[in-house]
Amino acid sequence: MTDFLLELRCEEIPARMQAGARADLEKLFRKEMEAAGVALGLVTVWSTPRRLALIANGLPETTQAVREETKGPATSAPEQALEGFLRKTGLTREQLEVRDLKGKDTYFAVVEKPGRAVGDVLAEAIPAIVRAFPWPKSQRWGAASITTESLRWVRPLSGIVAILGEDLVECEVGGIRSAYATRGHRFHAPGEITIGGAHDYARKLSACHVIVDHVERQDLIRDEARNVAAAAGLTLVEDEGLVIENAGLTEWPVPLLGRFDEAFLDVPPEVIQLTARVNQKYFVCEDAEGRLADAFVCTANIDATDGGAGIVAGNRKVLAARLSDARFFWEQDKKTPLSEHARKLARITFHEKLGTVADKVARVAALAEWLATEGIVPGCDPALARQAAELCKADLVTEMVGEFPELQGLMGGYYARAEGLPEAVADAIRDHYKPVGPSDVVPTAPVTIAVSLADKLDTLRSFFAIDEKPTGSKDPFALRRAALGILRLVTDNNLRFGVAEGDLLDFFADRLKVQQKEAGVRHDLIDAVFALGGEDDLVRLLARVHALQAFVGSEDGANLLAGYKRAANILRKEDWQGVESEIARTGEEDPLVLVEDPDLAAVVAAKMADRHAAEKGLSYTPEEAEKSLLEALDRAEPRASAAVAQEDFAGAMRALASLRAPIDGFFEQVTVNDPDVIKRNSRLALLDRFRAAVHNVADFSRIEG
Repeated sequence: MTDFLLELRCEEIPARMQAGARADLEKLFRKEMEAAGVALGLVTVWSTPRRLALIANGLPETTQAVREETKGPATSAPEQALEGFLRKTGLTREQLEVRDLKGKDTYFAVVEKPGRAVGDVLAEAIPAIVRAFPWPKSQRWGAASITTESLRWVRPLSGIVAILGEDLVECEVGGIRSAYATRGHRFHAPGEITIGGAHDYARKLSACHVIVDHVERQDLIRDEARNVAAAAGLTLVEDEGLVIENAGLTEWPVPLLGRFDEAFLDVPPEVIQLTARVNQKYFVCEDAEGRLADAFVCTANIDATDGGAGIVAGNRKVLAARLSDARFFWEQDKKTPLSEHARKLARITFHEKLGTVADKVARVAALAEWLATEGIVPGCDPALARQAAELCKADLVTEMVGEFPELQGLMGGYYARAEGLPEAVADAIRDHYKPVGPSDVVPTAPVTIAVSLADKLDTLRSFFAIDEKPTGSKDPFALRRAALGILRLVTDNNLRFGVAEGDLLDFFADRLKVQQKEAGVRHDLIDAVFALGGEDDLVRLLARVHALQAFVGSEDGANLLAGYKRAANILRKEDWQGVESEIARTGEEDPLVLVEDPDLAAVVAAKMADRHAAEKGLSYTPEEAEKSLLEALDRAEPRASAAVAQEDFAGAMRALASLRAPIDGFFEQVTVNDPDVIKRNSRLALLDRFRAAVHNVADFSRIEG
């Protein structure tokens, strides 16, 4: 068993592509090895801006022998079919096997492939991997690029290291031959480095200022960035995405602390952080009070002889230029009231069938005011809700949001405060997009709730009205996200109103199932409550679902469910539809069959009365267990109904739990299908009543188990 090293070296690989490239390299390598019958153990893949590296530990010296069988045509097939099969397999008729397959003699090609040296397999696999690599963007280069058959790579490929054990795996791709030599850091060690194999690869590169393990670089950046900030009495603002990106930009990362003019702190802190992050890949810091500090942390790619002073000075100038632009946008935007910005929304199309953004804003404003006026959002001032809604999209036309679309809403809140608008209005403008995702904070301020809910409801209602619904995995207008946002706003804030009807309610039901499944709620319990029908109050519906989940997870609940299913099975087998249907079904076998003989009229009337009584009580002396179930139902039904009416669903479940022992006793001691038709019908009616009592709380037939 031996180890294999593959390094593919090129010019700078974009940081955003490196994680995908690592996954693709491993996937392609495994595919090639599996096809060749090479058993794989541990495979490690690393990346730097200038190389992809793969180490496969414990490769065998030779592949396993492979027996390949290919089914051919039946022996009775036309001669042309056999000739085509022979051409495909490269065999003669005499080399084929004939087997019985489903009663037909059929040709099979059986090829025994002996084991091969793994080095030979790798020599063929490496070019195949390189040529099949699925870069999101790639290029051709050099004289060969005049033909579309030339090699494509993310950046010009400059070297291949391929070593099995200590032996070079000789191969060539696009004029580049494999070798033992690679190169170290572009500035600290630009010359060639001879690699002995997988065992010394990382060590030799580290000695030449290249940390080939991307995770090690991430850890270094994360820790050292914190340290340089702490040394200045500051706290680094954590940003894992920025850690990963800086690791993808450097081979020898060196975090450095710099300062910028504190006058820039007049600009909203989110603008400063976004400017530093997006344009320069810098971290920002906070002071001891948690305020944004006039400091940044950049990540150099060298050990500078001056300790990084020159690098910091250069980065400070570049950041100052960016922050100057941001401050200009901030000052310019504040000169125009949000109401004037909002008028420009009439120039922006929201959707060709739904009008402009201004049209959407008008709908949202009316809906937000209605939610407040109707008390659906308790404690919400209708006038403030309308004002906030009318201005909530105004920042879309500002210079700042034009530069940083990620700040929409947030900047509107800042401009509203700078203009002196009410705090509730500014907060609502800032937060009306929330919650954006499952981890986002749900607004709790009344005006914000009204505007956020109105915005999302309008989006759903409008797109459903023009039949632009999500299909499969396609959701171009993010309607699923809007629905989940509505669900969280409604449930977290206990808002009581019917969400929708028809297709839109079904859409909410599907989103609710997804949301609650992720929260650990069983989908069958949601189905059991939805199956009751007539429920569009999400708060009430979820309360019922949660109570049901707690109940069926208890011993009483599990046993009652078993009793319910037994009762339902009996009623289904008997095709029980009630007493009148039983009369129609049994016909002349039933002593209550209708007759024209007037002398029998009184008898029939009496029997019919007995039959109707079977659904409400018993017209014979019941057995003890039968009587117990009847009495338990008399007690449980009104208690459960009252509890449901008061939305005390846990209480309704407790009322049902009282039926557990009586239904168990009934099945143990009572014969349902008694020869006496009155007893049989009465007992079936009793089971039907038990089923109906349970269905008043949830449709237990939908519950699994």
